[in-house]
Amino acid sequence: MSCTAILVGDGPTRTVKSEEVSGYRGPGFIWTHIECESEQELGAMIGDDIPEVAASAMTATETRPRCDRMDDGALVNLRGPAAEELATSDRLVSIRLWVRQGKVTSVTRRPLAATALVVAQMKAGTILDPGDLVAAYARAISKQLDPQVADLGDRLDDCESDLQPRHVYRLRREIAEIRSEAISFRRFVAPDRDALETLALLDFSWLAEEDRLHIREAADRFARMAEELESVRERSALLHEQLTDMRGEQMETRALLISIVAFIFLPLTFVTGLLGMNVHGIPYADSPWAFWGVVGFCMMIALLITGYFMRVHWLRR
Repeated sequence: MSCTAILVGDGPTRTVKSEEVSGYRGPGFIWTHIECESEQELGAMIGDDIPEVAASAMTATETRPRCDRMDDGALVNLRGPAAEELATSDRLVSIRLWVRQGKVTSVTRRPLAATALVVAQMKAGTILDPGDLVAAYARAISKQLDPQVADLGDRLDDCESDLQPRHVYRLRREIAEIRSEAISFRRFVAPDRDALETLALLDFSWLAEEDRLHIREAADRFARMAEELESVRERSALLHEQLTDMRGEQMETRALLISIVAFIFLPLTFVTGLLGMNVHGIPYADSPWAFWGVVGFCMMIALLITGYFMRVHWLRR
């Protein structure tokens, strides 16, 4: 659990104490960032100057990307890559921001990878108001997520180029994994786009036109990623069908081969069984050429049956 308050615009960027946050009125702005998994502790840490609806949304266990205007502030929820590998099914971590003139409060239950980049920009002096902060988060999340989405497409390209019967079982596992990851990403990428597009249309004094341009740029990147994820999902389904057909053809070919071999040996088994009976009267039983004669007769039957199968194209793959 951690709570960090950073003051910008009132001299050099610096970390301030919690008691300074509630009473600060300018000329800069304060960003309070909270990382905590406990809902009760979150409720106590976010402060009393946040509307009840916004506070409830920021402490909720499950969230999805959204952007809602509330009086002179905006509640912005986004999802981005985690700073460390997650054991949960959700691939992306949520960040909830309550933004108003002079103050920004952000909450994450697990560390977000983009936060370190935003803090570095704050210390470098490139973020001067709440609009810059939200735009920086939007850009950082989209830039970090873009290579991961592109990697899914590259992995699927490798599966397509390696589409061969002997790799059916391995490719089915890989394609199923890629499709699952694409669905998991798309669950939040498309709402991220919608939330940023909504934010760019809101009329706030703390949201400059340059900030809107950066937010629209991030929204466009999210839109492209959503299209790429949809393409990956559809291509994965198509490849899975091709692999299923390929596996079915393999099974049919093997079953046909087994049936042909069994059909060839069926009359041969009958001949050998008939001549192998331990009874008197077997023709040519005492002849020295009888064994080789039976062998030749069996080979002739096998060749005739094989020739017939080749003529009707049963042996052609």
